[in-house]
Amino acid sequence: MSELLYYRDAYTQEFEAVVTAVDGERVALDSTAFYPGGGGQPNDEGWLTAGDVRLRVAKVQKEGATVWHWLEATDGGLPEIAVGQPVRGALDWARRYSLMRTHTAMHILCGVVWRDYQASVTGGNMDPGAGRMDFEFAAMSRELVTEIEAKCNAEIAAARPVRAQILPRDVAFQIPDLIRTKINLLPEGISEIRTVELVGLDLQADGGTHVANTSEVGRMRVTDYKSKGAINKRIYIELA
Repeated sequence: MSELLYYRDAYTQEFEAVVTAVDGERVALDSTAFYPGGGGQPNDEGWLTAGDVRLRVAKVQKEGATVWHWLEATDGGLPEIAVGQPVRGALDWARRYSLMRTHTAMHILCGVVWRDYQASVTGGNMDPGAGRMDFEFAAMSRELVTEIEAKCNAEIAAARPVRAQILPRDVAFQIPDLIRTKINLLPEGISEIRTVELVGLDLQADGGTHVANTSEVGRMRVTDYKSKGAINKRIYIELA
C-alpha cells in the first residue's frame, strides 16, 4: 500500500520514500506525492532520485492500493533499483500547480452551472491551464456562456476556501447532490469517499488535487462552446 501524500497536503512538492516493489521500468513506493491520474485530471510528472541518479517520472498509475511510477531511462539505461532502497521524489511543480488551479476552476464551473441552471455534468477533461466540461443543456448561446464566465470569475474573486475530507460511504451519500455526473462513477466496494468543498458554492465527491482558495485560480475565460448532442453542450475554458 502506498501512502497518498497528495491527499494529506496537495502542496507537497518533494518527499522521501522507500521502494516497495520493482517491475521492469516501474517502481512502487511506500508513500508518494505523485497524483496517479483520475477524474479527468492527468497524472503528475517529475523526478525520482536514487543514489546519485535522477530519473524522470513520465507516468504514474494507481493499481489497487499501489501507486506505480514509470521511469525514463538515461543514456546508460535504468540503474539498478532494489526493494528497500530510499529515494527522493520531486514533482514537476509548475505543471502540478497549473493542474490544481485548473481542477478547482472546473469545480467552480460545475458549481455555478448546477446552482443557477440545474444542469448535470455528462463528461469532462483537463490539461494544465485549460479544460472542457459537458453539461445537460438543451440549448446554449454566446450570451449564456458569457454570463456563466462572469459568474465563475465572481466566485474566483470571492476567495472561497477549498476543503477536502474523507467520509464513510454512508455518511457521504447523505450529502445532497454529492454526485454531479450523470452516471455515478463510484464503485460499490469503496467504503470511504473523499469530498471537495468550495465553501458556499460546491460540494461533491472528488479524488483530485486542488488549490486551497478559489482566488488562486486566477481569471477564467470561456474560449468556446459546442453542441455535442440534443441535450449535451460542451464548454471550453482557459486560465490566465
